Amino acid sequence: MKPLLRRLAYLATGIVLTFVMGTVGFTVIEGYPMFDAFYMTLITITTVGYAEIHTLSHAGRIFNSFLIFFGVTIMFFAIGAMTQSLIELELGEYFGKRRTRRMIQKLDQHFIICGYGRVGRNAAGELHRSGVPFVIVDVNADRVEKAMMAGMLAVVADATRDETLRSVGIERARGLIAALATDADNLFVILSAKNLNRQLYVATRAGEEEAEEKLRHAGADAVFAPYTTAGYRLAQAVLRPHVFHFFDVATRSMGLDVDIEQVRVPESSEFASHSLEQMRIRRELGVIVLAIRKNDGRMLFNPPADTVIATGDHLIVMGQPKNLRALESLMSVGVHG
Repeated sequence: MKPLLRRLAYLATGIVLTFVMGTVGFTVIEGYPMFDAFYMTLITITTVGYAEIHTLSHAGRIFNSFLIFFGVTIMFFAIGAMTQSLIELELGEYFGKRRTRRMIQKLDQHFIICGYGRVGRNAAGELHRSGVPFVIVDVNADRVEKAMMAGMLAVVADATRDETLRSVGIERARGLIAALATDADNLFVILSAKNLNRQLYVATRAGEEEAEEKLRHAGADAVFAPYTTAGYRLAQAVLRPHVFHFFDVATRSMGLDVDIEQVRVPESSEFASHSLEQMRIRRELGVIVLAIRKNDGRMLFNPPADTVIATGDHLIVMGQPKNLRALESLMSVGVHG
């Protein structure tokens, strides 16, 4: 977009300078009134074929000859450039949408972010940092353009419509973040999304506390109230500043190359039915097991070394990103592999 605007700015500057030069020239050389000089310049460079307003002197005709040559040339350039720019815009938009559709069709086990406001923008930034596939849906074209300029996949569409959710691969998606401006819109998106994909994990924001329960009933797996969350964190910051700082560093990777991740124990894992001590996760990978979410929904915090993991459990672990990836690879190794 910037090269196109720069090109148009150059052309506009050339046309304005031509008009100024012609107006000043006819005023100085022929003594035309200002408006007559401007009008004479206009009919000259646009080649409309009107007669001279006042009879030109020899000097005036020499000046007008140069004005015709330069002025008409610039006008032809301007017309050609504007036509080219319009064609480029149309083709660019067409091929851009086509390329976006192809990229979305290739997505699998991705995330969908509905809304690119303040909440959606921060969620997109975290997903982008994590390197997971996702697509943004927003009705505001300027917001979508900002997301695409940041290297994210985004489309201009109404996220509350079923056809929009289908177009961004809702059936293949792993999760959805509903971050629209109103609770009503988020509620509508959740109902539509869960109807199209029952297995979808949905997280949303709630503007009002009263809406939290309704959003959960609609199918939201996680509901966050910004004001409630902010108030809680502010209180924790003054009551337990060191604890607050630890979790802030751990969850946001501020100043440390550390992440907290969940690792699922698949059915084919050779570590199923092994204890944490037998796995030697901390000793060999430098990964700390903070908790285990059992397959039946129970959460075991700070599990002892003799805790046995089972198929379907999720390990909540903390460590360096490369070590966490290594743990995920080990977990995926089959019993015979």
